[in-house]
Amino acid sequence: MGSHYPESKVEVHGCMARHYDALLTIATFGQYVPFIRKSIALMDIRPEDRILDLGTGTGRNACLMTRHLSNKGKVIGLDISQEMISQFKKRCVHYPNAKIIHARVDQSLPLKQDFDKVFISFVLHGFPQQVRELIIKNAFEVLKGNGEFFILDYNEFSYKEMPFYLKRLFKLIECPYAFDFIERDWKGILRQQGFDYLKEHHFFQGYIRLLSAKRVTDILPINRNAR
Repeated sequence: MGSHYPESKVEVHGCMARHYDALLTIATFGQYVPFIRKSIALMDIRPEDRILDLGTGTGRNACLMTRHLSNKGKVIGLDISQEMISQFKKRCVHYPNAKIIHARVDQSLPLKQDFDKVFISFVLHGFPQQVRELIIKNAFEVLKGNGEFFILDYNEFSYKEMPFYLKRLFKLIECPYAFDFIERDWKGILRQQGFDYLKEHHFFQGYIRLLSAKRVTDILPINRNAR
């Protein structure tokens, strides 16, 4: 299966998709799962929350979220990779309130406005800016009033000012879109799309951030009807 965005590295297929969790664990020296658990704990998930996980991947994050839910809560993941979907179903087989839908996050979502939280983890940076803004618009449209959007991804920082070894690593593992992502004012972009009440938590010397924002019901996104 070909990639819709050839320069992106977030569309994972084939062997890399089948071994994705193991590769992440190795690349982070075993720190990935503790880091994700901490990030999910910061989401303050309530027992009856309905959560949408965009670019859900293997289901590891979704399964961790379900542990905070009662049987009335639900996590729905979206992904386009059949390899990822297969892994999600195997991993979440014992979590009946975790479901996955085969869908692209950069198109109108086949869902209605009834989610309390939307989560996207290390996916947004891998797209061109106009596509990122469409993904944010999609999140806005499926959230309830005062629902929360969580972006776990790179923080804003200067690539030129990074230590040499981190600079080499970033260039090695990341796609060209990521270099643009780290220079953007994401708080400003989220406010333009109708979000407010922003909060952030930093990890890994400030290079990673969990950015959260609420869907404000009395503010319309500036470019909400743009396609």
